[in-house]
Amino acid sequence: MSQFTHFSSRVMTAVLLLFVLQVNSQNNYPVLQPAAPAAAGVSAERLNRIDQNINEWIKDGRLNGATALIARNGKIVYHKAFGYDDPAKSKAIQVSSIYRIASQTKAITSVAVMMLYEEGKFLLDEPISKYIPEFAKPTVLDKFNPADTSYTTVPAKSEITIRQLLTHTSGIAYAQIGSRESNAIYGKAGVTAGIGVPAGKLLATDMKILAKLPLMHQPGERFTYGLNTDVLGYLVEVISGMSLDAFFRKRIFEPLGMNDTYFYVPAAKHNRVVTLYEENDRKLAPAPKEVIQNGIFVTDYPKMNGTYYSGGAGLSSTVLDYAIFLQMMLNGGTYNGKRILARNTVRMMTMNQIGNLDLGGNKFGLGFGITTEAGSAEIPTQAGTFDWGGAFSTTYWVDPKEKIVGLLFRQLWKTSHGEAQDKFKVLVYQAVE
Repeated sequence: MSQFTHFSSRVMTAVLLLFVLQVNSQNNYPVLQPAAPAAAGVSAERLNRIDQNINEWIKDGRLNGATALIARNGKIVYHKAFGYDDPAKSKAIQVSSIYRIASQTKAITSVAVMMLYEEGKFLLDEPISKYIPEFAKPTVLDKFNPADTSYTTVPAKSEITIRQLLTHTSGIAYAQIGSRESNAIYGKAGVTAGIGVPAGKLLATDMKILAKLPLMHQPGERFTYGLNTDVLGYLVEVISGMSLDAFFRKRIFEPLGMNDTYFYVPAAKHNRVVTLYEENDRKLAPAPKEVIQNGIFVTDYPKMNGTYYSGGAGLSSTVLDYAIFLQMMLNGGTYNGKRILARNTVRMMTMNQIGNLDLGGNKFGLGFGITTEAGSAEIPTQAGTFDWGGAFSTTYWVDPKEKIVGLLFRQLWKTSHGEAQDKFKVLVYQAVE
C-alpha cells in the first residue's frame, strides 16, 4: 500500500467517524422536525380520534378553539389548530396563534434559576434572605379575622430557602386566586397574581412588599401553590443584574430559537394573540376587558406595554415555542447544539423534591409536577413524566420513557370541562404503537 493510499484511507476513516458521531449526537439530542406518525411509532389512523374529539367539543359549545402538538423521539407527528377565535367564526385559530400560558411561565423561570445555580451563584438550601434581605426573619400567620382582615403572626421557625421556593413549600401563597386569608392579606398590601399589572410597576417592588407579609404556614411544612416563582424571578434579576425579560431573551429564548414567547407581545404580532373566553351558564363568550378576581386583571395584558415581569405567570407563547423548551428538557438540557442546563440538573428538577409531603397521588420537583407510580395508574402517562399547565386552560407534559412531548393550548377562563386535558392525554397514548 502506498503512503498516499494509506493517508487517504486514514482521512476517509476520520470523516466516517465524524459522520457517525454527528449522527449519534443528533439521535441523542433531537431537534424537533415534522415527520409521518409511523416514523415515530404512532398510528396516523388513531391520531384521527383527537380531531374527532376536539371538533366535537367545539360543536357542542365546550370549546371555541385550540392548538395541539405531539412529538415523539423529536419528531412532530401532530401539530394542528381547531375552531375560531371570534364568535362570528370569521377568524380561525392557527398553529402559530399566541396563547397566555400563565403558570407555564414557572418552568422557564425555574430553568433560569438553575442556570445561575450551575454558575455557582448560590446553593439551593441557602436562605433567600441572603440575596433578597427583605425576606429575613419571616413570620407565619397565626390568627385571621375575616371581618376586618386583621391578623396576628408568630415567628417562623426557619428562613425560607431557594429550594422551598422552587418546590412551593415556603409558605408563600397566591394573591387573587389563593386562600381567603392570602387573598385578603396580599390584596390589602397591593400584591397581585402578577398578570395585567399597570405599566410602570416593577416586580422588585411587589416582592419586597411580599417579603414582609406573613407566610401561610411554617417553611417546609407543606406544599402551598403560590407566588414562590415570582420571588425566584426577582432572584434572577438580583443575581444576573438583568431584568427577567432580558435574561429570558438572551439566555433561553434566543439560543433555543423561541421567537414567539414574550411577557408583552410586540405590536406586529398582536393579531396572533388569541381571545380569552369564559364560561357563564355553560355558554362560552369572550371574556370582558377586565376580570374581577379579588381585584382586577386586564384580559388583554399580552398587548400591554408593561414593565412587570411575573416569573410565575406573565408569559405568552405558541405550542411550537414551548415544545422546543420541553424538548430541551427531554434532551437533558440541550437543543440544536445549545446547552442550557447540565443533564444532572435536569435530573434534579424532574425528580421528587418534596419527600412525603402530600400532593395527591403525585409529587413535585424543582418547577415541575412529577408523576409517580401511583399517579401513572390514573392515566397512561408513565411514572417520571413531568408536567404542569396554566390558569387559562393550557397544559403540557413530557414523558421521558415514551420520549413524548405533548401540549394542548386552549384559552378559557372558568370552564366546567377541566377533564379535557386528561382526555387529550388518553387520546395521545392510545395512538402510540
